[in-house]
Amino acid sequence: MSSSFVGAVDQGTTSTRFIVFDEEGRSLGSAQLEHRQIFPEPGWVEHDPAEILTNTDRVIEEALSLAGLSRSDLSAVGITNQRETTLLWERATGRPVHNAIVWQDTRTADLCRRLGGDQGQDRFREQTGLPLATYFSGPKLSWLLQHDDELANRAVAGELCFGTMDSWVAWHLTGGRHVTDVTNASRTMLMDLRSLEWSGELCDAFGIPAALLPEIVPSVGRIGPGVGVLEGVPLSGILGDQQAALFGQTCFDPGAVKNTYGTGCFMLMNTGTVPVVSNSGLLTTVGYRIGGEPAVYALEGSIAVTGSLIQWLRDNLGLIHSAAEVEDLAASVADNGDVYFVPAFSGLFAPHWRSDARGVIVGLTRFATKAHIARAALEATAFQTKEVLDAMRADTGADLAELRVDGGMVANDLLMQFQADLLGVPVIRPVVAETTALGAAYAAGLAEGLWGSLDDLRVNWAEDRRFLPTMETHVREWLNSRWRQAVERTLNWV
Repeated sequence: MSSSFVGAVDQGTTSTRFIVFDEEGRSLGSAQLEHRQIFPEPGWVEHDPAEILTNTDRVIEEALSLAGLSRSDLSAVGITNQRETTLLWERATGRPVHNAIVWQDTRTADLCRRLGGDQGQDRFREQTGLPLATYFSGPKLSWLLQHDDELANRAVAGELCFGTMDSWVAWHLTGGRHVTDVTNASRTMLMDLRSLEWSGELCDAFGIPAALLPEIVPSVGRIGPGVGVLEGVPLSGILGDQQAALFGQTCFDPGAVKNTYGTGCFMLMNTGTVPVVSNSGLLTTVGYRIGGEPAVYALEGSIAVTGSLIQWLRDNLGLIHSAAEVEDLAASVADNGDVYFVPAFSGLFAPHWRSDARGVIVGLTRFATKAHIARAALEATAFQTKEVLDAMRADTGADLAELRVDGGMVANDLLMQFQADLLGVPVIRPVVAETTALGAAYAAGLAEGLWGSLDDLRVNWAEDRRFLPTMETHVREWLNSRWRQAVERTLNWV
């Protein structure tokens, strides 16, 4: 290739970033902009799609400038994205017709219960690998069409496009290609997990016209040339954010596991080319697909609120001025003082799937301080991860030897050490902790020949620090039992 640089758009829940990587997977330039979180009603969460596109263009230009490069220096660009966030736009103009409904939004709870009927949450699990839950795109799209007759009529007439955020950004960057990749499609509840195609049966069940849906493409493969700020640069890879982290962590072998600590927390295990059905509250999802090769599947444990809880401490309670302050505040006390914080702001996701749950702080006494609450907020991430790992072990029979971690929260040494203590296995932080963007860059570069094989990507992975468990077993068991008591107190609130 004439260029050894590749870019990645990382369109996340709270911000949009663009990062330029070199052939060794090193970041050369990065820019990031937050976007507004819109809360029209309790439990509702929306984003402004136009704001996100404006931010996308701005971060691309800024990151290239910081790297001392121009768009012509890029071999390719990949996209990674918050996955289930749902929006509609006009096919003719590209204008959004509604704010994007964010994956955390719970407005579809009643709709999901009605769709489940006598079969409940598992009505579509065999075809989709997913339980009926507010988390996924299909119910959000169905809600939009049911609550706006004009949108429903325009959808049937083929005037509108549906997409998750990858589709929206890809449309913008390619001048109108309407696509999504298999990983994002697998989160809609509208794709058959085995055929990797949209299911007419599922679309009918949700009341969704097929004319709305994008073309499903592989995760690795050229989609088209860029326009605008990326004029002429091939868009050659798309991965949902958690699958992108799996790819960026080079978890290419069955049994490999990564956990990403971001707005939410997401643990994925590569299960190979055969989907594994979960009996323990996990999701069966597509991990990635390279060109025309068979898809690789994964088991996933999805946790709704982790990093966003620290943001909540900052923005809603004013306990800290910046997210970075939480570690020092939490470390100022020896332990959590028997205070537990279950952040079920959007219900509980894996492994519980309880939309009726709401957040609680339990164990408060006059002894408790804001430091104990900060520590309990950090520890909540580790406790929820432990629940997911236990479910993964139950589904696969595999015992985890180590956990590869990534995402913004892994810079917090206190959290990483507590995570290792709670799991009883080493927690390994890589040199490149933001592996979501790296995975998208790997996908695009692999498609364009910047890297020749998965082995070339494995060579790039490097360990930064290994956290070893030191907690005594009886302490670990006590803490977990107290956490379970706290979780019970979140249930049946709604």
